[in-house]
Amino acid sequence: MPGISHEPAGNSDRSAPAWIDNHCHLDPSGDNSEIFDDARVAGVVAMVTVGTDLSSSKSAVDFASSRPGVFATAGVHPHDAKDGVKGLADLIESQVAVGGTLVAVGECGLDYHYDHSPRDSQRRCFAEQIRLAHEFDLPLVIHTRSAWDDTLQILDSESVPRRTVFHCFTGGPDEAEKCLERGALLSISGIVTFPSADDVRAAVRITPLDRLMVETDSPYLSPVPFRGKPNTPARVAVVGAAVADVLELEVDEVSRVTTATTVDFYELDTTMAP
Repeated sequence: MPGISHEPAGNSDRSAPAWIDNHCHLDPSGDNSEIFDDARVAGVVAMVTVGTDLSSSKSAVDFASSRPGVFATAGVHPHDAKDGVKGLADLIESQVAVGGTLVAVGECGLDYHYDHSPRDSQRRCFAEQIRLAHEFDLPLVIHTRSAWDDTLQILDSESVPRRTVFHCFTGGPDEAEKCLERGALLSISGIVTFPSADDVRAAVRITPLDRLMVETDSPYLSPVPFRGKPNTPARVAVVGAAVADVLELEVDEVSRVTTATTVDFYELDTTMAP
């Protein structure tokens, strides 16, 4: 994998916070130069771009291979579960064989809020991807919305992969406890800044710092004060600062610990470690 310096590029202050956006959706066909420039200025030293079906997973892997500091996942989102996971195992196997930039399976899981795919298809597709995470010993990236009971039941049935994260965590303390009991991490998005997100902030407060990661889920979920604008990986620094505020910690500490956790979780280049 490409090496990454822990020092933010273009920034001579070695004490400046460095961040990893561990979950975003970059557009491989677009002009990302401004996105990368803004991220560099904000101290973002790496990002993980996420696949949501076979096509976007292939694109994410190809794009990550061409950009130092960008890594990729391959998965089928519950919205697309009706199309199944055919071809996903082959893509993952080919990347694992060459030590490519693929670092996780997902995002996958259940979404009963929108139900864009039948629930039985969602459950089957989720279980199949849990098995892939076990087979290839890769992290599992979970999306769950309005489906906590079934999500946890399927995880328990299939056995929780040793590296599992609930991305864009939207539960409260009870859900956080259940995730933590299963050894999973919580990835916090810009939702933590929303005035209505008291449950998420309460969940953050009861979670050990070394069990948290930060993300943007860009181009979605811009944090306050950027609501209504497309999100970008640069704003993971805003998310990190909000987490620090909730935990009453220094931003530098949240940066240091979440960056180290993300490096370990995805097994990124060890030159990244603080």
